Amino acid sequence: MEGNEQQGHRQDCSHGHDSHGHGSHDHDHGGVFHSHAPVGKMKTAFLLTLFILVVEFTGGLLSHSLALLSDAGHVLTDIAAIGLSWYALRQAEKPSDERMTFGYYRSGILAALVNGMSLMLITLWILWEASQRFQHPQPVQSAWMFVSAGVGLALNLYLGLGMRGDTNINVKSAVMHMLGDAAASAGVIVGGLVMLATKWYVVDPILSVLIAALIAFGAWRIVRQTVVVLMEGVPQGVSFQSVVAEIKAVAGVQDVHDVHMWCISSGRNALSCHLVLDGVLTIRECQCILRNLEHRLAHLGIGHVTIQMEDADHPHGQSELCAATEPVHEH
Repeated sequence: MEGNEQQGHRQDCSHGHDSHGHGSHDHDHGGVFHSHAPVGKMKTAFLLTLFILVVEFTGGLLSHSLALLSDAGHVLTDIAAIGLSWYALRQAEKPSDERMTFGYYRSGILAALVNGMSLMLITLWILWEASQRFQHPQPVQSAWMFVSAGVGLALNLYLGLGMRGDTNINVKSAVMHMLGDAAASAGVIVGGLVMLATKWYVVDPILSVLIAALIAFGAWRIVRQTVVVLMEGVPQGVSFQSVVAEIKAVAGVQDVHDVHMWCISSGRNALSCHLVLDGVLTIRECQCILRNLEHRLAHLGIGHVTIQMEDADHPHGQSELCAATEPVHEH
């Protein structure tokens, strides 16, 4: 008798999934809350980027090219960025504990924020040096520029294109560094050809300013995204109203309030809310509603769900957003 009742319960929950339009087959949402970052590739990227720094810095000194030295300065921040990313990815592999109940995923966000801030600082340095070169242009040895920038272009394209498919924000920030350096190296090569043909050495600081603009754009995107995560903002690509509507569409749900959505780390979105149900429902019926909700939210990119179930006599406000004041409880 109990087995038949449990079977009926499973069928009811499956029916809840069917109403969502996915058929009666089961879905595995285990991958929603997991990320496999290429830790080994980050180690390789760190070592190759260190080699690029040596080549471009040496080439910049030998060629007297500010553009190449600027790119070497950018590569220096890449080494710090990739090193931090590598460290952060290793930290993210550590399991949660009593001190860090969500684990160490936020270390990647903090590293990405440092990456973005370092890029902004290097941009200011490049602009300052470029202003000096505009006033006093210096001859540039183009041959050294071609060799050094060519090495940087080839290796950065190899690294950046090889890792661009990863969705982890820390890896994405490192890839942005690499592809930005590849573009800068290509610009340095073009500028070297122009200076070789025309002896117009003001091209060197002009290239430096363009590199600085490229760096600044990428830095702003990284910082903006990490600040949203640290401020517990709604995750990128998730619509607050769409999620609330999906919750209210579940059979048995009367209302929802105190909804919170945030991003623990890239690809790891979470939600908590208070759910209003009929007070006469059994625990088993409530569990069926909960499984249906988890299924729907997983399809919206939210893999960690915490739901407080209440009846219509709850003491909280009706707002979907968090109430401005907490209810006063009488003793």
